[in-house]
Amino acid sequence: MKKLIACLLTTVFILSASMSFGQDENKSKGIFVEPKNEFYDEILKTIGEFKKQEKTVDKTFKMDFTGVNLPNSLDEFKSYWHNPPISQGETGTCWDFSTTSFFESEVYRIHKKQLKFSEMYTDYWEYAEKAKRFIEERGNSAFGEGSEANAVQKIWKKYGVVPEEAYTGMKPGQIFHDHSKMYAEMNDYLQNIKKSNSWNEEEAISTIKSIMNHYMGVPPEKFTVEGKEYTPKEYFEKIVDLNMDDYVDIFSLLEKPYWQKVEYTVEDNWWHNKDYYNVPLDEWLNAIKKAVRNGYTMAIGGDVSEPGYESHVQAAMIPTFDIPSAYIDENAREFRFSNHTTTDDHGIHLVGYENKDGKDWFLIKDSGSGSRNAKNKGYYFYHEDYVKLKMMDFLIHKDAVKDLLSKFKD
Repeated sequence: MKKLIACLLTTVFILSASMSFGQDENKSKGIFVEPKNEFYDEILKTIGEFKKQEKTVDKTFKMDFTGVNLPNSLDEFKSYWHNPPISQGETGTCWDFSTTSFFESEVYRIHKKQLKFSEMYTDYWEYAEKAKRFIEERGNSAFGEGSEANAVQKIWKKYGVVPEEAYTGMKPGQIFHDHSKMYAEMNDYLQNIKKSNSWNEEEAISTIKSIMNHYMGVPPEKFTVEGKEYTPKEYFEKIVDLNMDDYVDIFSLLEKPYWQKVEYTVEDNWWHNKDYYNVPLDEWLNAIKKAVRNGYTMAIGGDVSEPGYESHVQAAMIPTFDIPSAYIDENAREFRFSNHTTTDDHGIHLVGYENKDGKDWFLIKDSGSGSRNAKNKGYYFYHEDYVKLKMMDFLIHKDAVKDLLSKFKD
């Protein structure tokens, strides 16, 4: 009997409660809110200010450009067609951006076609080739983001090329390229292979590609341009239509024999290319001056870490407190390369020139972030002394340097 009464009372309660809730139109609702504790934030702020030490600002000794007669405008220069400057973002692939820009200018110079190519397609296969050599050499090969201008020749000949729109190498909504996490992941993987002595090339390359596929996307095997389908090799052969064997790398370093093809012994020349035409410094600089006056541009590389290199005035000069102009020669150049104050750290595209106060200035298209700190975004102005002392090599069409090449026995 007691159980029956209890059950009846429970039933009555539930019915009563449900009727009550059913009549209540002011039901509670849940929302998502950002957690806040303003007073606790004030505590942390006050403690931080109490503990704060006086900040010290690191300063770099630089050339004072006050009163220097610098170029001011792109319009001052005699320049040749090139695509507008673009940023390489957070990548170490200046070699690719500068050389791709150079070959775009070459397509226009030769065929009068304005095309924009994908740097990231070249990057993808360059990373794959580096990883392959790393495995083949049992870890005794550099695996980094950097490379040389002639790497683009090598990749295009083997894998072809694609238009920018066919492969951006970025995810939807991404504004700047960023290889930092991707490179770190690939490098960690390869170093672990080296530690474990697990040299399975097929598995390693497959893993490297899967990492790049995640961060950059899968490069296209086919794509459509103006209603016609191409493979990357077909696009390279039929549309780009440049003979990569027509391009030569002109070099100048005292430690190597002149008038011979030599190896550029820097880490970014990771496959040990020995096709650098080594010429005396005065001949090297004169070749640049002559070529740019005859309508040629070039991909050029060297060092951009000097006190006379300043992004906010977009100029590169050699200050007299470093070395006076008259003393810049092959010995000064070799001295800096041998003691590693000249390094192979940046690739750029030389697209024009002007003569100012009896000296040449070169118009430089640059994908690095520093080139966007002043009004002529994406450009620098290089004084000829800076090029003579600090730039190491340039890639150019062989017709521009016939006189130099004729002096080589092979």
